[in-house]
Amino acid sequence: MGTVFSIDVRAGVSVAALDDVVRWLHWVDGTFSTYQPGSVVSRLSRGELTPDECPAEVREVLALVREASAATDGYFTDAPHGFLDPTGLVKGWAIERASDLLAAAGSTAHSVNGGGDVQLVGSVSADGPRRPWRVGIAHPLRPRRLIAVISAEDAAVATSGTAERGQHIVDPHRGAPPEGLAAVTVVGPRLAWVDVAATAAFAMGPERGMAWVEAQADLEALAVTATGHTRQTSGFARWGTLT
Repeated sequence: MGTVFSIDVRAGVSVAALDDVVRWLHWVDGTFSTYQPGSVVSRLSRGELTPDECPAEVREVLALVREASAATDGYFTDAPHGFLDPTGLVKGWAIERASDLLAAAGSTAHSVNGGGDVQLVGSVSADGPRRPWRVGIAHPLRPRRLIAVISAEDAAVATSGTAERGQHIVDPHRGAPPEGLAAVTVVGPRLAWVDVAATAAFAMGPERGMAWVEAQADLEALAVTATGHTRQTSGFARWGTLT
């Protein structure tokens, strides 16, 4: 998926279970890649396959993308650059599914991190006093600095912005990158939806994006504007603190 994944398991999982998770992530990469011409998504985009001829997971993701588009007034789309590209949802969905595989294998405390988007289960201390996981949020305008730290158990964190890949998110209603934001970080229960929300809120811009997150149940957000100012939803402080 063009990024680094890390898995931190604190208890209850065999090496074989970890191998299964890694194989799953490689399968997702090979199936949904828009860069590999032989991937299922690339073939689907060219019309060489129909959705019914695709694996069930592809049909599941396409259905989730349609739901996300409806829930975000079209700011999240499966064709942000004019061709089929569900990868805005796939990474969060894949990380969430990887976490579920670990939980099914017996893990009660783990973190799965893909390029800074994280699904957290349990706490850092699998035994003894519970301590929440801590996730540092990179400052989008100041390299090697943090803008905030999230402390959470059983939660997901996703960030969309310009720091790693430049201005790559498009407002589909205007056909151009949104203005006024450098990054949006969203916290909530499950990463597939949290990842969608971060992308959609960034595409909406600072005013509409933060108002939209505020209206969503179980989601909170921190936005960093293009000038370096921060904005938070009303409940963000229970998850994170600015540095």
